Amino acid sequence: MLSEKTIRIVKEITPVVAANAETITRRFYERMFEANPEVKAFFNQAHQHSGGQQKALAGAICAYFSHIDNPAVLMPAVELIAQKHVSLGIKPEHYPIVGSNLLAAIGDVMGDAATPEIVEAVSEAYGFLADIFIGREGAIYEEQASAPGGWNGTRTFVVAKKVPESDIVTSFYLKPEDEGPLPPFKPGQYITVHIDHPHTPTSPRNYSLSDCASQPHYRISVKREERLVADAPDGLISNHLHDDIEEGHHIELGPPCGEFTVDPAAVAKPVTLIAGGIGVTPLLSMAKSIIHANPNAEVHFIQAARNSKVHAFAGELRGLAQAAPNVHTKVIYDSPLPGDMENGKCDKTGFITTELIREWTPFAEAEFYFCGPKPFMKNVHACLRELGVDEHRVRYEFFGPKEELVAV
Repeated sequence: MLSEKTIRIVKEITPVVAANAETITRRFYERMFEANPEVKAFFNQAHQHSGGQQKALAGAICAYFSHIDNPAVLMPAVELIAQKHVSLGIKPEHYPIVGSNLLAAIGDVMGDAATPEIVEAVSEAYGFLADIFIGREGAIYEEQASAPGGWNGTRTFVVAKKVPESDIVTSFYLKPEDEGPLPPFKPGQYITVHIDHPHTPTSPRNYSLSDCASQPHYRISVKREERLVADAPDGLISNHLHDDIEEGHHIELGPPCGEFTVDPAAVAKPVTLIAGGIGVTPLLSMAKSIIHANPNAEVHFIQAARNSKVHAFAGELRGLAQAAPNVHTKVIYDSPLPGDMENGKCDKTGFITTELIREWTPFAEAEFYFCGPKPFMKNVHACLRELGVDEHRVRYEFFGPKEELVAV
């Protein structure tokens, strides 16, 4: 347990740290990548380039410092981060590297205000949190290795099939090269693709599993991200997968990870899934897995897309609704093409609103899961709050560093 002195000091410095949190995290990453370049391979450089990783870490530090006297409230965040760490192969020996560079960054930014007493307190607080992560991550590694067909690290898979789902989304059906069994995964989880790209060697990317958990393959469905600047890391790996990875090619995968999941066999209430863009992938896996486990489950699926050209899985979702009487699907386009509405490709045009959720879902009792771009998710979250949906019935997933949907 943390000493009372450490708790007191951390609480006292929290306002100063919060005011400088992003400056500290930017300096932290600069120092760490310079002093320990071997850890750079664990980080998605697109998130570094956008600043999302720095903002996420700043938020996590502020949250931890604010709740230093009651860390139990952070356990959901610990689980999310621990799953992400395991997906990237973070090990106990990496924590001292992070700790030393974080303390140095705090010293760089705070200057003389970072007294030896403060540095000692922050060091103790970091060590306490690191031990929590190391313990949980060790348990996840053990769960992965002991599962039937499970593994740690990477395993070689073959691209058994490559299928375009829209103008910008392509699915890859992946089977183990060794033809061994696949470990089960929880619908909503992701796998980590390790690509040895010349510009970002062994760069890891997480992609949601988009098919039913009962299938003899893993399926990921990748959106081709637009590359606005030629030498920027944004979209580098998604474009490589679309352009260069073909059927019969081999890729290295990490085992399934993630805490944004549903237990298909335990579904008792109506489930509403609201997808924006490529956020459809984990939700489609959830829907198919729920229906497979319980054909009588009540599922409402709302999919938002720009238009029919970029609308992925339109036929697959229609097929679910036709095969299961309690599955209800709705589609909304915000930039429809001529004829999209008239040809029945969407049910509405515009954006998701409180009234649409009220009309299309059993909002008073349903469990809600949603995923998509941040503006989309902020809008859906605000609509659910307006409808009075309790937070314990709301789950969501960010693709990338975790961020807040509302000001706290």
